[in-house]
Amino acid sequence: MITWIERHIPKLVLAPSFAVTLVFVYGFIAWTGYISFTKSKLLPKYDLVGTIQYNRLFASPRWGVALDNLFVFTAVFVLISMLLGLILAIFLDQKIRGEGVLRTIYLYPMALSMIVTGTAWKWLLNPGLGFQAQMQELGFENFKFDWIINPDMAIYAIVIAAIWQASGFVMALFLAGLRSINQEIIQAAQIDGVPTYRIYASVIIPAMSSIFLSSFIVLIHLAIKSFDLVISMTGGGPGYATDMPATYMYAMAFSRGSLGQAAASASIMMMIVFAIVVPYLYSELRSTRDQF
Repeated sequence: MITWIERHIPKLVLAPSFAVTLVFVYGFIAWTGYISFTKSKLLPKYDLVGTIQYNRLFASPRWGVALDNLFVFTAVFVLISMLLGLILAIFLDQKIRGEGVLRTIYLYPMALSMIVTGTAWKWLLNPGLGFQAQMQELGFENFKFDWIINPDMAIYAIVIAAIWQASGFVMALFLAGLRSINQEIIQAAQIDGVPTYRIYASVIIPAMSSIFLSSFIVLIHLAIKSFDLVISMTGGGPGYATDMPATYMYAMAFSRGSLGQAAASASIMMMIVFAIVVPYLYSELRSTRDQF
């Protein structure tokens, strides 16, 4: 006879982790949202004052720069990472010699932390030490590549490092998708004389729509919460030219002593993530339900 404990063992095992998640994830999300409606400075205050922090947030030029940078960073980073990842995946899908070595090389950047990646690219893009200095030593005295210290181009320097790290991961997703496609369909199209580019455009890529969507969501998530890379490469500078919402939140919380302002910016970031992730989860759950 099955005892009560045996029937509820799964629930008992999961209960501690569920309680920790409930308190330290969702509890702190709720706490952050509450603090964003207070006048909290260095220490939290619990007297509600309405949307003062949000009014200050959207009136701040620095927050405007952070949102602009987030839009530029996300658009360029996601587009190029997905395009480069697809190209690399198609290249490796040709059953070339040394595929395992190349796949490891492409995936290696993803094994590094953002701090390591940012520090390495900070050295490479340093005008006095990196590409610019090396090219000038080779005799190209007019060569100039100072994006990392140029307020108008510094955000693109960060994009370069982000693409270098993430494109290998996207390549792995696309390569798995390519290998999962029914080869009989492709062979039938080849027998019918369909050009290779048409096979990819009309058969292969449409069949990988779920892979594209998953890659898009992952890259968007990485872009929105980008912090380590910005801090390690530019620290948000020159000035606050490369500020992102995550770095703005950190500065408000730990440098400016404005906990309420930091909470408001964190809440906006959370809303952006929810606006992207929730429709994705809904579509996945709906498609799973339709299958049954």
